[in-house]
Amino acid sequence: MEKISIVVPCYNEEEAIPLFYQEVEKINHLMKKVNFEYIFVDDGSKDKSLEEIRKFSLVDKNVKYISFSRNFGKEAAMYAGLKNSTGDFICVMDVDLQDPPTLIPEMYDYLTKDSYDCVGTRRTTRSGEPPIRSFFARMFYKIINKMSKTEMVDGARDFRLMTRQMVDSILEMKEYNRYSKGLFSFVGFRTKWLEYKNVERVAGSTKFNFGKLFIYAIDGIAAFSTGPLVLSAVLGILFCLLSFIAILFIIIRTLCFGDPVDGWPSMICIMFFLSGIQLFCMGIVGVYLSKMYMEIKGRPIYIAKETNIRR
Repeated sequence: MEKISIVVPCYNEEEAIPLFYQEVEKINHLMKKVNFEYIFVDDGSKDKSLEEIRKFSLVDKNVKYISFSRNFGKEAAMYAGLKNSTGDFICVMDVDLQDPPTLIPEMYDYLTKDSYDCVGTRRTTRSGEPPIRSFFARMFYKIINKMSKTEMVDGARDFRLMTRQMVDSILEMKEYNRYSKGLFSFVGFRTKWLEYKNVERVAGSTKFNFGKLFIYAIDGIAAFSTGPLVLSAVLGILFCLLSFIAILFIIIRTLCFGDPVDGWPSMICIMFFLSGIQLFCMGIVGVYLSKMYMEIKGRPIYIAKETNIRR
């Protein structure tokens, strides 16, 4: 029988884990030609998530888990799950059931019958999300697709089923600052997209607030585009030209009309504006330098404290 590894990042999801396992097991029993392997990754949870996972691992030998020594983030959790998967196909899912398990059989059929390497999912609606969050999410995809050569699909979820070959290619990229949506697209395998309406989580609360999503968006842009650096250079050139024109204007005005002392309020506003532009450009450079700094350190992407996976 072929095996599908289900990679499930978890952070403070003790209420959702039993519901998730029950729902996915229903699909497992329906698919006669495949067997499911569960890889739960406890991302330093502070609740009883690990205890819930241990319970299932004691009664089901296909339930594997990795528990981090602290919270390393979802990207690290996905990497750990992919790295420790052994299936012929690998599926990444959220434990809150916002990723419908009922799509897995259809995803499997596309991979085995239509020669796709990956079946990804994207939401066609954002019902249940705050309007301001949905607006910025759409703007992010528009901006990053203009800046980056790697295509990012609006509404794309991490929920996808991939072949072993594609996952092995993703694991070859061991960068510390990971942005998986971009990495999935960067490797370039043939992908089929399934669309579905947004589903509310079954239990618990979201761990991504607006601030975390904003930082995540910046990480994505920095990881897959040098556009902001080009923008800062263009702004520098533009303001140099404007300054040169302003100098010529002042010289000509002084020669023709004298030099009355006025315009101090406007001068102060201009100084503040240009200072803001300079700090903005320095911030862009700082983001890229910080990414380089973290990569050069060579720190591990995650540290496992406990696991039942034996190699």
